[in-house]
Amino acid sequence: MTLSDYLHTLCGKKVDVLGIGISNRPLIRLLLRSGIEVVARDKTPREKLGETADEFEKIGAKLVLGENYLKGIDGDVIFRSPGIRPDLPEIVAAVQNGSVLTSEMEAFFEVCPCDIIAITGSDGKTTTTTVTSEILKRDGKRVWVGGNIGTPLLDKAEEMSADDICVLELSSFQLMTLNKSPKIAVITNVAPNHLDVHKGMEEYVWAKKNIFDRALQPEKVVLNADNDITADFAKDAGHPVMFSRRGRVSEGVYLENGDICASFDGTTERIMSADSIFLPGVHNIENYMAAFAATWGITSKAAMVETARSFKGVEHRIEFVRELNGVKFYNDSIASSPSRTTAGLRSFKQKVILMAGGKDKGVPFDSLGAEIAEHVKTLVVTGWTAEKITEAAKNSGFTGEIIHEDDFCDAVRACYKAAESGDIVLMSPACTSFDRFKNFEERGKLFKKTVMELN
Repeated sequence: MTLSDYLHTLCGKKVDVLGIGISNRPLIRLLLRSGIEVVARDKTPREKLGETADEFEKIGAKLVLGENYLKGIDGDVIFRSPGIRPDLPEIVAAVQNGSVLTSEMEAFFEVCPCDIIAITGSDGKTTTTTVTSEILKRDGKRVWVGGNIGTPLLDKAEEMSADDICVLELSSFQLMTLNKSPKIAVITNVAPNHLDVHKGMEEYVWAKKNIFDRALQPEKVVLNADNDITADFAKDAGHPVMFSRRGRVSEGVYLENGDICASFDGTTERIMSADSIFLPGVHNIENYMAAFAATWGITSKAAMVETARSFKGVEHRIEFVRELNGVKFYNDSIASSPSRTTAGLRSFKQKVILMAGGKDKGVPFDSLGAEIAEHVKTLVVTGWTAEKITEAAKNSGFTGEIIHEDDFCDAVRACYKAAESGDIVLMSPACTSFDRFKNFEERGKLFKKTVMELN
């Protein structure tokens, strides 16, 4: 089905779009340009939406805003933003009355004319998605990147051709209602995350597995053999391909004696030395192994190696910011969970000055406390979870200095004040940014700005 065909099926119908965030704005414009009746709903009050609300009303959308934005949903089709649970009473009632529930991403799966590589996981999915796309580009492929990163792709579908490749990062929220499989599915790992939104770990794991768990499965499902949850997924995958840094795998990519190797169709060959990867950290070796496994057979080995040796990483992911008087600063604002911060801490061969804290996701900090005790020289805490992280560190035997700063910028300055030449300052919060920022990007940019202003 083409995008034009899909839009034609919506003509004459009323469409409710739930959420007027970044992912749904191109969708609203596309529907209105196609002459479709749109009711755009969002919890954000009118005064905060400002010009966006004015624009959508001007081009023909009806707006329902504020706390009661879900009241009276009766569209023939309902497009759900990923951040809105599909089992809210108002949505359930609408579906029971005949509404069809979908999303921008689900519609894109219906109309995308090219192969899709879809990537999810608790940690590393953005880097793996970006690395996968860079490998494909280096091999001469025309690549589209979207989903949970980049720009929404539904309105770009008619610009795509059958020879292109689409690489998508998918969150657990997007996966909850996905009903189609990509050609290649990748799950980097699964660890406790987003438990402030999901009903529990069981639902979160189920959502991740839904990237492939249906009658028509992907041609290849790339799974982390070193993660108990994803390793267990292999028994339900039609064609599992594993990656591991702990030992050989029969089909997939693995680390052996410092070399990344591939084993496919009974043939084993060396790809490259893990030390040649430009990005630091064991977790980035895993990200590359996942990307190599996903692209094996559709790109050249040279494209994989050249990308690994030259790609400098994604913003806000252990991003080098500055060296000042011998002190190096790294921005890891993406680290919104304890497991992500753990990966960041393990990326360095020395103890670091860690800046952490924010809004938690209902995930305990016990395991992080042990990592802090092993990998941190000085702990600087800020935000709503400052006391929780402090308690976890002390309970794990951390004996270094703990500095508590209420103000985010004061916390950055405290890190520098506590540092000596040769030290590393890592801002890796282990929490979401929503105690004081719109998103992790805003948090990371303020960290970088404050660091650049140090003298």
